[in-house]
Amino acid sequence: MIMDRIALILVIIGALNWGSVGIFGFDIVAYICGGQLATVSRVIFTLVGLAGLWCVSLLFRERGELHEGDSL
Repeated sequence: MIMDRIALILVIIGALNWGSVGIFGFDIVAYICGGQLATVSRVIFTLVGLAGLWCVSLLFRERGELHEGDSL
């Protein structure tokens, strides 16, 4: 499902950003978008958070819910 892939990509971006904050003390998204409080940064952070919530649903889906042609 396309939403699953988009959500997973956003969650990966968020994880890499948090990893860079934890290891290097550097927030990549804030740097690229003009600071943590910049509107673009806040939109990206919000989308990553929503994607994380969407990915929680992946934990509770049955494997039989996959559609024909979908890959894991």
